[in-house]
Amino acid sequence: MEWKTDWGLRGRMVLTGFLLFALYIVFIAVLSRFVGLFALVAIMGLFSLGQFFFSDKLALYSMGAKEVSEEEYPELHRTITRLSQQADLPKPTVAVADTRVPNAFATGRSQKKSAVCVTTGLLRTLDDEELEGVLAHELAHIKNRDVMVMTIASFLSTLAFIVVRWGWLLGGGDSRGGNQAPVLVAIVVSLVVWVISFLLIRLLSRYREFAADRGGAAISGKPGALASALVTIDSGMDRVPKEDLRDTAEMNAFFVIPIRSGFVGKLFSTHPSTEKRVERLRELEREFETA
Repeated sequence: MEWKTDWGLRGRMVLTGFLLFALYIVFIAVLSRFVGLFALVAIMGLFSLGQFFFSDKLALYSMGAKEVSEEEYPELHRTITRLSQQADLPKPTVAVADTRVPNAFATGRSQKKSAVCVTTGLLRTLDDEELEGVLAHELAHIKNRDVMVMTIASFLSTLAFIVVRWGWLLGGGDSRGGNQAPVLVAIVVSLVVWVISFLLIRLLSRYREFAADRGGAAISGKPGALASALVTIDSGMDRVPKEDLRDTAEMNAFFVIPIRSGFVGKLFSTHPSTEKRVERLRELEREFETA
């Protein structure tokens, strides 16, 4: 299947970026009337730049993942090398995380500075074709520059959260009977901005998974293999010990299938439901067969 530019994905990225930028302008305009945010913005800007430039290393470190050589995992390297060539991408860093949670993720600020990580649980759970489908999905994320886009989009949400949590510290030390109205306004505005930006980012994140599924099918030519892998991983989550799920929960947004917790977790998930993704992949498989 020929790789095609996903204009739907690009359009949603542009729209989300515009809305987040508009929120950012309103956020700064309102808060600048009450509190000084220059230092906070500067610090968070530097933090975000550091996160952006070292996103691959930070993500791998968070998972306890280690870069592996071709001698250690020859089949994994061969598969990623072949799929990278099919996707017209530089070969990413290959890493493995030692956890029973069956999952995988891609990270990195650009196509040349990227990494694909799989867990030992995933390698034990999937067959060769299913693993190929998952790896192609992760390479589609890299090709679409999803990590870069989501890192930039998350900046405002992170900044607003900091102000929500520590907004009372921005009152200039006037906490002993002083006028706290400016601080309260700052917190309320920050909370509203954080909620809206949170929902916008979740919306974009769910669409990017659909786009990566389609892109992964284009790279591997086997949408059915990815569909089968998603079903296998989803069903396998129930057999993973809860302590392992807790240890990896912070990487939810990056995983091929997230770890959900209850109704609220599903409602605000970074990913669409497995059922919807499998349904679309099966439709794509029928398109392949009739093409």
